[in-house]
Amino acid sequence: MKIKFEDIQEAFDFVSFGQYGDHIALLDKSTGQIHWYSESGDLDEIPEEMWEADYAVNIPHKNDLGLGNQLVFDFVQRNSTDDYKYVRSIFSGPGAYARYKDFLDSKSLLQSWYDFEKTAQERALREWCEDNGIELIG
Repeated sequence: MKIKFEDIQEAFDFVSFGQYGDHIALLDKSTGQIHWYSESGDLDEIPEEMWEADYAVNIPHKNDLGLGNQLVFDFVQRNSTDDYKYVRSIFSGPGAYARYKDFLDSKSLLQSWYDFEKTAQERALREWCEDNGIELIG
């Protein structure tokens, strides 16, 4: 069964939105259908039997693919080396991503960050699909 990459990407974005574990998406590899669950209670579409099924695979969270803070630090190391310690300090407190984006905007690097993040996410997600035997369309 081939699955559209856009569908995997949408599920990945859903799972990665919010805190780790708040949102879950399971892919039924036999049908290509994605089932959704949200801790906040507005989505509970995952059939009970899928939780342990061999044909079901959890769509990863961005942290599962190394796309959390480490991606930020990689970007800064490549694009604003002199500010590396400052950016690390940003991530020692609450509101880090908002302050990080303000910092990038002040350095005219915000669009470069978005491009870097998108490319890294797509590469990691496609690799994850290959590792899990998921054939993609697109």
